[in-house]
Amino acid sequence: MTESPLPTCRFQSFSEPGDPRLVAGRVAALRGALAAQGLDGFIVPRADEHQGEYVPAHMARLAWLTGFTGSAGQAVVLTDKAALIVDGRYTIQADAQTDTAVVTPVRMEETPLERWVEQNLPAGGRLGYDPWLHTVDGLARLEKAGTAAGGSLVAVAANPIDALWSDRPAPPAAPVKAHPAAFAGEDSSAKLDRIRKALGEAKVDALVVSDPHALAWAFNIRGGDVEHTPLPLGYAIVPREGRPTVFLAPGKITNEAGDAIGAVGEIAPPADLEARLRKLGAAGAKVRLDAATAASALATLIAEAGGTPDAGPDPIALMKARKNAAELAGTRAAHLRDGAVMARYLSWLAREAPKGGLTEIDAVAALEAGRLKTGLLKDVSFTTIAGAGPNAALPHYRVSEATNRKLEPGIFLVDSGGQYEDGTTDITRTIAIGRPTPEMRDRYTRVLKGHVAISRLVFAKGTSGAQLDAFARLPLWQGGFDFDHGTGHGVGSYLSVHEGPQRLSKLGTTPLEPGMILSNEPGYYKPGAYGIRIENLIVVEERAIPGAERTIYGFETISWCPYERALIEKDMLDAGEIAWIDAYHAAVREKIGPELAGEAKAWLEEACRPL
Repeated sequence: MTESPLPTCRFQSFSEPGDPRLVAGRVAALRGALAAQGLDGFIVPRADEHQGEYVPAHMARLAWLTGFTGSAGQAVVLTDKAALIVDGRYTIQADAQTDTAVVTPVRMEETPLERWVEQNLPAGGRLGYDPWLHTVDGLARLEKAGTAAGGSLVAVAANPIDALWSDRPAPPAAPVKAHPAAFAGEDSSAKLDRIRKALGEAKVDALVVSDPHALAWAFNIRGGDVEHTPLPLGYAIVPREGRPTVFLAPGKITNEAGDAIGAVGEIAPPADLEARLRKLGAAGAKVRLDAATAASALATLIAEAGGTPDAGPDPIALMKARKNAAELAGTRAAHLRDGAVMARYLSWLAREAPKGGLTEIDAVAALEAGRLKTGLLKDVSFTTIAGAGPNAALPHYRVSEATNRKLEPGIFLVDSGGQYEDGTTDITRTIAIGRPTPEMRDRYTRVLKGHVAISRLVFAKGTSGAQLDAFARLPLWQGGFDFDHGTGHGVGSYLSVHEGPQRLSKLGTTPLEPGMILSNEPGYYKPGAYGIRIENLIVVEERAIPGAERTIYGFETISWCPYERALIEKDMLDAGEIAWIDAYHAAVREKIGPELAGEAKAWLEEACRPL
């Protein structure tokens, strides 16, 4: 802990939101409101109506009620008990942020939401839910659990928390801007033609675009309604024949964006969405809803009017994942720019960290300042993970004023990224401060071997991320170790740093295709001691192999930053791994070196020496 004045960041806050002392009163008030409606309980998910990774402040109902601010969780409040269900990443945080005398934290892995409902909802109990905050499939699972308990689920017309939340923030009103054609690489009319073709192949009459990422991509617009991702929160209806309608608050749309949307479709206020869906239903339309993001309320509106809601994959997701030439050129440029920032930052860290005065917050602020100096940073792509010592053992750690540690001899892990108009970056490096232990060198080198294995892979067309994930784990498995997160996630083009459907994971069933951007980030975490993760972004590309009888793919690495030499145990690497690392470092020196001067350039030259 430090008592010196804390640095500030433009895009990140280090304060601890919420107060556990407020939880009891708010839960009691909610119970009173539920009783007045004849309800025996209510489900409060950490969600908005688009199921987004980041929710706007006025949708943060779970945080308001329970104090919990993690990125995943649900609360269930019954008349005599309440639970806060979170995954294993957040058990410590949940205990600290809520009033555990009123709300009991529950591990999702042991008792998922549906099981808790089945075990705790009393017979005959009426459990309320907001139909705009649950997907069709999610609601079906909850209804099954409620029936098994002998109770029922009841949709509410208005979320009862909203009437209790006296200082609820206003909805976001960030301007919606046109995304330049030079970065988009394909005009929206061509994208809409592809979408309509997909609707015809799926034999549906229309698509409701409920994912703001898909909305932004399809119409070449960007916004700022949530943290760290340039999203305009809204909807669109794309008919198989005819012009689409985009539902956005007219006051948010800049003239340029309005002209761009108006060239291919209509603009309507969000309040018109329900009437348009009823009109589709009355016409007997079969309407595709995105199973991952569409609220059950949308399906109900269509079905009650006489239409057929068809929950399935949004065809835009796969189109968006396959980046075109312009998007790839943009992301390569963004990564070169970001690589120079990282080199200057790590050079500074190498000089300053051993002095003992730096804290995690200092480190976060310095890195954000370095990206801001490019003059092109729009936002950080996620809240920077900067963990020293035992904090590095928490894969999704977020530093706060309460947890801020000094950078002392040992391990420091920094996972960060930037949002630039030409691309989205995400990179992790693990740094040794002082002399690392032999154990640290062993674990780091195992992680590096897995990282290099993914980088060097070639694989046949049709291969999924689930089939490749084990290559990153094998060196760890051979020592009796593993990590509990996926090896890699998809990444957008000036959109979300966490994009699907592509992923390198045991759950990654989507075949990998050229143009898809993924992260390559194996890790090792020793609770209470230290953590290690190494991450580059990679792009799926076709490989020309003489005599090949199948289409073969591989990965192009697009992140440029040296690995930590002090943590590499060279004797654990084979000749091929050493050759790849040396070639990578030579490329880093060639690509980033011309952007550096003075101490940073000297640091890079040393860091990139051949092993």
